[in-house]
Amino acid sequence: MSSVAVLTQESFNEHRSGLLPEQTAGAGPNAGEEEDALPTYKEAFPPLPEKAASPEGTQETANAWTSKIRPLKSSIITQVFHVPLEERKYKDINQFGEGDQAKVCVDIMHKTGAHLELSLAKDQGLSIMVSGKLDAVMKARKEIVSRLQTQASATVGIPKEHHRFVIGKNGEKLQELELKTATKIQIPRPDDPSNQIKISGTKEGLEKAKHEILLISAEQDKRAVERVNIDKVYHPFITGAYNKLVGEMTQETGARINVPPPSVNKTEIVITGEKEQVALAVAMIKKIYEDKANSYTVSSVSAPSWLHRFIIGKKGQNLAKITQQMPKVHIEFTEGEDKITLEGPTKDVQMVQSQIEAIVTDLVSRMDYAEISVDPKFHRHLIGKGGVNINRIKELHKVTVRIPPDNEKSNLIRIEGDPQGVQEAKKELLELASRMENERTKDLIIEQRFHRAIIGQKGEKIKEVRDKFPEVIINFPDPAQKSDIVQLRGPRNEVEKCSKFMQKIVAEMVENSFSVSVPIFKQFHRNIIGKGGSNIKKIREETNTKIDLPAENSNSEMIVITGKKANCEAARNRILAIQKELANITEIDVSIPSKLHNSLIGSKGRLVRSIMEECGGVHIHFPTEGSGIDKVTIRGPVEEVEKAKQQLLALAEEKQTKSHTAELHAKPEYHKFLIGKGGGNIRKVRDSTGARIIFPTPEDKDQELITVVGTEEAVREAQKELEELIKSLDNVVEDTMIVDPKHHRYFVARRGQVLRDLADEYGGVMVSFPRTGSQSEKVTLKGAKECVEAAKKRMQEIVEDLEAQVTIECVIPQKFHRSIMGPKGSRIQQITRDHNVQIKFPEREDPQEAPIQENGEANGEVKEPVDPNAPKKCDVIVISGRKERCEAAEEALKALVPVTIEVEVPFELHRYIIGQKGSGIRKMMDEFEVNIQVPAPEQQSDKISITGLANHLDRAKEGLLERVKELQAEQEDRALRSFKLTITVDPKYHPKIIGRKGAIITNIRTEHDVNIQFPEKTDENQDQITITGYEHKAIAARDAIQAIVNELEEMISENITLDSRVHARIIGARGKGIRKIMDEFKVDLRFPQSGAADPNLVTVIGRPELVDEAIDHLLNLEEEYMVDVVENEAKMAYMRPPGGSAAAMDEQRGPSKGFVVREAPWTTTNEKAPDMSSSEDFPSFGAPVATKTSPWGPKRF
Repeated sequence: MSSVAVLTQESFNEHRSGLLPEQTAGAGPNAGEEEDALPTYKEAFPPLPEKAASPEGTQETANAWTSKIRPLKSSIITQVFHVPLEERKYKDINQFGEGDQAKVCVDIMHKTGAHLELSLAKDQGLSIMVSGKLDAVMKARKEIVSRLQTQASATVGIPKEHHRFVIGKNGEKLQELELKTATKIQIPRPDDPSNQIKISGTKEGLEKAKHEILLISAEQDKRAVERVNIDKVYHPFITGAYNKLVGEMTQETGARINVPPPSVNKTEIVITGEKEQVALAVAMIKKIYEDKANSYTVSSVSAPSWLHRFIIGKKGQNLAKITQQMPKVHIEFTEGEDKITLEGPTKDVQMVQSQIEAIVTDLVSRMDYAEISVDPKFHRHLIGKGGVNINRIKELHKVTVRIPPDNEKSNLIRIEGDPQGVQEAKKELLELASRMENERTKDLIIEQRFHRAIIGQKGEKIKEVRDKFPEVIINFPDPAQKSDIVQLRGPRNEVEKCSKFMQKIVAEMVENSFSVSVPIFKQFHRNIIGKGGSNIKKIREETNTKIDLPAENSNSEMIVITGKKANCEAARNRILAIQKELANITEIDVSIPSKLHNSLIGSKGRLVRSIMEECGGVHIHFPTEGSGIDKVTIRGPVEEVEKAKQQLLALAEEKQTKSHTAELHAKPEYHKFLIGKGGGNIRKVRDSTGARIIFPTPEDKDQELITVVGTEEAVREAQKELEELIKSLDNVVEDTMIVDPKHHRYFVARRGQVLRDLADEYGGVMVSFPRTGSQSEKVTLKGAKECVEAAKKRMQEIVEDLEAQVTIECVIPQKFHRSIMGPKGSRIQQITRDHNVQIKFPEREDPQEAPIQENGEANGEVKEPVDPNAPKKCDVIVISGRKERCEAAEEALKALVPVTIEVEVPFELHRYIIGQKGSGIRKMMDEFEVNIQVPAPEQQSDKISITGLANHLDRAKEGLLERVKELQAEQEDRALRSFKLTITVDPKYHPKIIGRKGAIITNIRTEHDVNIQFPEKTDENQDQITITGYEHKAIAARDAIQAIVNELEEMISENITLDSRVHARIIGARGKGIRKIMDEFKVDLRFPQSGAADPNLVTVIGRPELVDEAIDHLLNLEEEYMVDVVENEAKMAYMRPPGGSAAAMDEQRGPSKGFVVREAPWTTTNEKAPDMSSSEDFPSFGAPVATKTSPWGPKRF
């Protein structure tokens, strides 16, 4: 450990009195003259030692951690490594204890198993204390050197013939040297004449490597070699500051002296050179050693090993006090040993020893420890979540508790601290452990879908359960595990109660989680939601259910209702009723034996889905499997429902009599061709054979499987026809057709979208167009014969359309183009699809563009006059396609042009229609799908413009006029509410009308629904109270205030004399006494303020009879309290010290001379004595300095 100093009470007293210990012993009550007893300036203010004056101390301090490691009884050792500021890899002081440096330290601890503590020295160097087993400490040291220190390089020159001894046999010596010093050593090749060996690594490693290499060289040197064993602690005295002394000896003797660096644990100093030189150097070294040995001591203090950390203190604070006072003393603690080793100058060691012995004696007298054995599996429960349990025990009993980490597998828990606290903590921990041994673990099976609901948002619901059963630990599985097991652990009875409680919660959730899906046609979802969600909200609230609608961009039509079964059925019926009102929707029930239901539904619902798709999207609902109900519900448009009913009954009859199923396989790309456009091909097969053919859906795994269902004969015929079709599709042929090159672009445009559509529709047929620029008309088609023929026919139709294509212009002002396009171009895309045309909008006109010059010349050309009647380019929309389709598309576009109408709305209502930050007008625009333009305020216009589609304008106008009516009604109501009247009341009554904290006036305002305004301090009429509200309510409020005033006018005010010494007791703590009297007698009491002319005068205000009663009560209290006051004053008179006041005593004592010293610099020289009142000689420290981080490092990792 590092040496740290403690400032004891004795040394502090010595410092404060300005006396040295020798002087303190000599001075007594009968000492000589007063001046001789005064301390000298140097005694009172000892100078700091100069840096150069004591290089030995500096070296020793730097070496204190690593010097003289003694044999250990324990395998745990502690070493400290120092990294100077210039060698630190991470130099950001603001991030000390954080950032990359902290992460590196944590990683080193995990990797090596050693414990690291970092501290920051005053020179910003880094001290790292490493504790652990020897091999772990050495590994950690190697990691620290490589990861926390910057790398440097140096060279060392030895004779070329000595290089092979550095390398060793097969390079073993070199490898050992590199590992030992954590450096990289590069030796020049034999053919290289250089004798310089290059070393790379940390500064510390460089010194070690250099020493070892020179040592090897010295051993091989033919000259004399002398080895001197000198204890490590004396090496700094031999080397001197910055190796100055050893350098002087080398220069003086001519011998080479190798002293092992501080980081190398060797005591041997090697001297090489001529015999006379070596002998002289050895004599000089021994002389230094003998001189220092006589003034150097190694001592030990007995201290139980468990007390060591208390002696060291939190982050080394206690030890730091000692080492700061005695920096030359090295203090070493060894884990497991009941002693502390001290090394240093004899006098300093004796002082430190006495201080540490005093600390040990004090700790032994007031500290104790206990060890208990607890199964490691309970350790984490003793600690609690985030250490809550163990921290509570530590704080409650003022003890420290060491629970071994999981990797130690130890069951021994150690408690240290106050003897009583140790016993109480031991008892509590044993009780906790005993309770855990008797606890029970129970697994509850709860479906994972309920876990989130039980836990609640931010864990609120599970917190309530845990608060109800605080002794039970509830563990939910990780959502990724897909587990239904919830674990309860705790005392048996509490676990059972908690289990029943949670099962009850789950039962309620199960009851409330009944779910039913209602198929509703997509176009009616908006009507079910209602304006601003009003319809769906009403159904949810009235049926107490959760209703989820599919997303707008989803193809699903299912509305899911969740809740209790009865409530779900009620909500379902209400939603179906809305749909029934909106469309010609009918619902019929068909009776089909329940045993046939599964076969009618088909694998994954394929059969029933094919019927629903064929019959225009009707909904067919089968009862729950196993219910035994024969009723099947069909819902949809009347004609489609009837069609679906017939198909379902026919299929049921087939299934009941002679149903047969066959399966075929065909490539997925053939399916569209087999089905045909609009299902034409497959319908022909179905009509001719009577069999039902089912193709796979995108969700099915087997995308090639085609199922044929029907009678055996029908299935056989359908299967035969389909197999022939599939066989012909497998027969690949190649054909060509002629297409004019001008139409090629249409087919290959948009990355060949038209060709991809042809391939999808006609069994994957491949169409190849000639290269661009070849001017060839031949187009190649490759695929199944039928597919090629069909694709060829379709391409000819497209070419005919292109040949017959015309282009027309539709003139619509540019300002309407965005409205016509609709959100994300949805409206224009719909017109394009419906009419099979292409629509191109013009570029937008740039308003910043300069106007065209109509007269004059530009660039030497005469501009043609512009036709004023010609449409602007930016207004022309181009439509391409067949003539009749283009005309229909033009009509559709013009129908989308918004129309503007004006509505008369009084100007004063405009701001209410706009609403706060435009919310009102935005809401109307969204609701009616129109644009509403309100004129600017400066125009003072009553006209509001509504722009939108013609079919939306009427509804928007009605809505706007309805809003105007509402606002006019509100305006009339505001006029009625703005009735004002005033009442004259003397200002002295105002506080009484207002009441305590405004209670009375607030009650009047609330009761009569009026606003009551009292005059401001700056108002002229201080007696005028204004009441605003409905006329009849304002009059009622005025009458209520007048009644209070009449009552106050009947009151009287009387002054009585009460001794000021009892005022405080009558008032009571925080006015409690005076409030009680005022409430009891219904009066108002006013006591005099400090500095009043008559401090005994008290005023009582109230009704005459109540004032008299209150005065009597106050006089009785005064009489009672005065007895106590007189007694107390008599006692105080006897307790006063004789001789007058403290001020008089100070006068007798005379003025203080302050702190006086002898032999000050200003008495022996011409210097001026410092002026105590001068801010220049004694400047202010300014703002308080923030507490710095302890030099003993950051918080433990």
